[in-house]
Amino acid sequence: MRYKLTMRIDIISVVPELLESPLAHSIVGRARKKGLVEIHVHNPRKYGIGPRHNVDDYSYGGDAGMVMMIEPVYKVIEELKAERDYDEIIYMSPDGEVLSQGIANELSMMQNIILLCGHYKGIDHRIREHLITREISIGDYVLSGGEIPAAVVTDAIVRLIPGAITDETSALSDCYQDNLLSAPVYTRPVEFNGWKVPDVLLSGNPVLIQKWQDEQALERTKRLRPHLLDK
Repeated sequence: MRYKLTMRIDIISVVPELLESPLAHSIVGRARKKGLVEIHVHNPRKYGIGPRHNVDDYSYGGDAGMVMMIEPVYKVIEELKAERDYDEIIYMSPDGEVLSQGIANELSMMQNIILLCGHYKGIDHRIREHLITREISIGDYVLSGGEIPAAVVTDAIVRLIPGAITDETSALSDCYQDNLLSAPVYTRPVEFNGWKVPDVLLSGNPVLIQKWQDEQALERTKRLRPHLLDK
């Protein structure tokens, strides 16, 4: 099953160079070449203020650090919205809802998404109040900008689009799809340095293998991510 229309992701960034490699290679790059997803990066400097096309200014109140101004960002978003409807306009924020597999699954079913990358000290809060529909974080820490988080979200979404991964069932068995971590995986050789592949995986018995995988997934989740079992 394929999407009737190609998914489109628009990313707004003042440092678009940071996104070039993550979006051009591996699964995301192949999905773009197949026409499964369109990804466009927009630099708000095109609407920057003054002869130097500034996109940031000092913050009111005297706090340290520069803040992205509302006007350049507003104009980029309005330009994009004039061309199509967007399911979500997402700000990559350290204090947004933390990205999960469930969120990635949800976003992968959408048609058009905007990802706004913050930079410097952040963005004028009026952007968040009036333009943004959702805020997503990739963890409780601060990075230099939203470009790396945007690349993470894009990768998490695109790999779920039918056809992006050669073996589409592979994505269904990823960690977190059932709020469980994945069971351990092995490949050849059967033995290396005296370390052996579990006998059950060599048995050829799918029932026993599935039972072992389920047990391993549950054990690893209890040990490493016990909070997932509350869900």
